[in-house]
Amino acid sequence: MVDPDGTPVWFELVTPDQDQAQVFYEAVAGWSVATSPMPEHGGYRIASARDGDGVAGLMARRGEMPTGWTLYFAAEDVDALAEKVRALGGRVHAGPMDIPHVGRFAAASDPQGVSFSIMRIAGTGAATAFRQSMPGDLSSVGHGVWIELATPDPEAAFDFYGRLFGWTKAGAMPMGDMGDYAFIGMGADVRPGAVMSSATTGAPARWNWYVQVPDIDAALAAARDKGGDVLQGPDEIPGGAFSANVRDAQGFRIGLVGPRRQEDGR
Repeated sequence: MVDPDGTPVWFELVTPDQDQAQVFYEAVAGWSVATSPMPEHGGYRIASARDGDGVAGLMARRGEMPTGWTLYFAAEDVDALAEKVRALGGRVHAGPMDIPHVGRFAAASDPQGVSFSIMRIAGTGAATAFRQSMPGDLSSVGHGVWIELATPDPEAAFDFYGRLFGWTKAGAMPMGDMGDYAFIGMGADVRPGAVMSSATTGAPARWNWYVQVPDIDAALAAARDKGGDVLQGPDEIPGGAFSANVRDAQGFRIGLVGPRRQEDGR
């Protein structure tokens, strides 16, 4: 089974301090982090959810490599899709190239300059890093459950990613003066995330992603305890869960989603 083009398949943090990142995310996201046993991976660390599935990578910065989180999207044909990125006005910064025992990938940016990567994972199985679940279902704890693009031009972004991945605009939630929170459609009622204006919301122009946690308040307390900051939330979202955004101890941003556990309900 191959993931359809545009499916989120991996999340990667390039960081100047892997040790500090590991301590922060093990506490906040509940991940178990271990160094890849393959020497050719150069000390790359793999973060796994409590069910054992690999979810994200922590990569040591080398040279002038940009730091921060990158989202990887499925590409059945990485080379063809990389050419399409260029044809649609985006840029390819690295690759296409093979990663031993992992797959083939390319690093790119859209016409608004927002970075992302495309990858075909080695083997025949579907990726497990991103797994949405129904409200109240905590089976996806530690996994990515929502993606979010803040961009200066949402309409241009939908045009680019629509042509690249086949995405559609699947409805929107009005946010007043901040514009619409427009949902990404991948067919068959699949909505992996949303697009919003960075100009009106003040959010940095970037791809963001949200990790499911079992207790949003405990996760936020852990973020503060490990040197991070809470930037937003917890705010209730449809279905009864709560979302928040935090900045880790090195200044990198990530979203969290989970229930609030009242003391009398523990």
